[in-house]
Amino acid sequence: MTFAGLDIAEMSRLPLADLAARLRPAADGRRVRGTPTAARPERALVAQRIGEDLLGRVAVLLDLGLGYLSLDRGTPTLSPGELQRLRLATQVRSNLFGVVYVLDEPSAGLHPADTEALLRALDGLKASGNSLFVIEHDLDVIDHADWIVDVGPGAGTQGGQVLYSGPPEGLQQVDASSTRQYLAHGRRQPARAVRPPQRWLRLAGVTRNNLRQIDVAFPLGVMTTVTGVSGSGKSSLVGQALVDLVTAHLGHEAPEPTPDESADLDRTAPTPTHGRITEGIETISRLVQVDQKPIGRTPRSNLATYTGLFDHVRKLFAATKAARSRRYDAGRFSFNVAKGRCAHCAGEGFVMVELLFLASVYTPCPTCHGARYNAQTLEVRYRDLDIAQVLDLTVDRAWEFFEGEDAVRRSLGVLRQVGVGYLRLGQPATELSGGEAQRIKLATELQRSSRGETLYVLDEPTTGLHPADVEKLLTQLDGLVDAGNTVIVVEHDMRVVGHSDWVIDIGPGAGAEGGQIVAQGTPSAVARAAGSRTAPYLRRALRGA
Repeated sequence: MTFAGLDIAEMSRLPLADLAARLRPAADGRRVRGTPTAARPERALVAQRIGEDLLGRVAVLLDLGLGYLSLDRGTPTLSPGELQRLRLATQVRSNLFGVVYVLDEPSAGLHPADTEALLRALDGLKASGNSLFVIEHDLDVIDHADWIVDVGPGAGTQGGQVLYSGPPEGLQQVDASSTRQYLAHGRRQPARAVRPPQRWLRLAGVTRNNLRQIDVAFPLGVMTTVTGVSGSGKSSLVGQALVDLVTAHLGHEAPEPTPDESADLDRTAPTPTHGRITEGIETISRLVQVDQKPIGRTPRSNLATYTGLFDHVRKLFAATKAARSRRYDAGRFSFNVAKGRCAHCAGEGFVMVELLFLASVYTPCPTCHGARYNAQTLEVRYRDLDIAQVLDLTVDRAWEFFEGEDAVRRSLGVLRQVGVGYLRLGQPATELSGGEAQRIKLATELQRSSRGETLYVLDEPTTGLHPADVEKLLTQLDGLVDAGNTVIVVEHDMRVVGHSDWVIDIGPGAGAEGGQIVAQGTPSAVARAAGSRTAPYLRRALRGA
C-alpha cells in the first residue's frame, strides 16, 4: 500500500516540511498522484478528512521551526528544546482552555528566529483562554510577557526573595533587580575592537549529517562563534566534525558518537565524519571540549571532587592536631574510603527504600543523617567545622572560611568568577543543570596553568544563564584568548555573537535545507550579510551596525 508513491516507511523518513507538501493535495480533496483511486466517493471523503487532520498537526510543528525533523526520528536524538516544542505543539492542537501551563526556559537552544515562532505559539495558547507561567532568561521572551516576577537579588542563599511582581515597565523602578538593566540596555552590544586572527585552521570536504562536502576556516588565537537556526548543522560541524578531526591529528582516539550528542542531527543514527585538515593543526597542542554533559552520574561525584579542591581540603583535615593524634591520613576524610565513611549508607548519605508496587525512594541515612561519614571521622574539626559541614558550605561561604589557604581558594575563586558561587561544595552531580555542569568544567580548566595553543570548544555555554552571568562567562573566555588560546563557541545568544571576534553563520535553514556556510567574518560584517537569518538579530545587538 502506497500514498503519493511512497510506502509508510518511506513517508516516515521524510522531513516534516516535505511530508506537509505531500499531504496538502489530499487535504484539499484533490487526487494524489501515485495513490490508488478510491473505489467509492465516501472513501475519498474519509481520506480528505484524515489528510486535513494530519496536515494540521504537521503545520503546528512547522510553525515551531521543526520542519527538518522526520516522523521516525528517535526521541533520544532530540535536544531538550526540540522535545519541549513537540510537547507544546501537542497542547496547541488540543484546543483546551482554562489550563495553567508551566514552561521551564522554553527558548533554551533556540535561534532568535525560532524564539519568535515559539512566542507566536504561546500567544495562541493565551488567546485560547489559558494562563502561562514561564521561567526564562531570554530578553525577548521576558519583554513579551504581560507580567514579570523577578526573584533575587542573588543566587542560592542570597536569593529567594520576590523583588518585583507586576507589569514589565514597573521593573525599572526596582534598584535591587539585576534584570532591569538588561531589559533597558541588554539588546545593545557595546562597541569593541575585534582581535585579528593569528593563523587559520582550515577544514576541507567536511561531511557529517547534513553537512555535505563543505570547506571552512576557523581563525586561531581569537574567539569564534558559530551561529544558525536550530538544526542547521552547528553542532555537527563544531562538536562532532571539528572535534573528531582535531582529535585524530593529536593522536587520540575520537569518542564514539552517541545518539543524543547533538541537537543538529538530521537523521536517527549519527553518521561518521569525513573530511581533512589542510592547514593550522601544527599550532594546536591540546583540545578541550566543554559540553553540558553531567560531571558525574552518581551522587558520589560533586563539585568539590570534580574540581580537585577536595584533595586540598582533606589534607587540611589530616594536618589537624586531632587527626595526627589518631593517625588519620587524608584518605580517612574521603566518603569513598571504607575507614572514614558511614558503613550503613557506604558514604552516599542516603539509603534506598523499596516500596511494594511503587517506585523506590531515597531517604537520608538513619545512621549518619546524610553526613556520609562515621562518628569518629566527624569528631575531627578544622576551624570548628567537621568535614560534612565543610561540604555543606556554598562556594562563596567557603571562600571566606578558607582565608589564607591559597591552594583551596584558587579553585573557589575561579568558581565564583564563572557565577556558581551559590552551589554547595558537596552538591551531588545529579542535582546540577547542564549549564552549571558546563561552568564547573570551565572553572576546572581555568584553574590550570595555561600554556597557550589550546583549542576550546563550547556548545551553547549560556544555556540557563542570566544576562549578568553571561557577562562573567565572557570575561573568562576573553581571558583564555588573551592567554594565547583559541575559543570556538556554538551559540544563539546575540550578546555572545556580537562580543566575538569572528562569526560563522550556518544555514540557511535546518536539516536538509542547512549545512552550508551562509556568512562569515567579523560580527559587523555578518550583521550586513544578505540571506542570513542571523543578520537582523545581530544588527539589533550591535546598535544597528
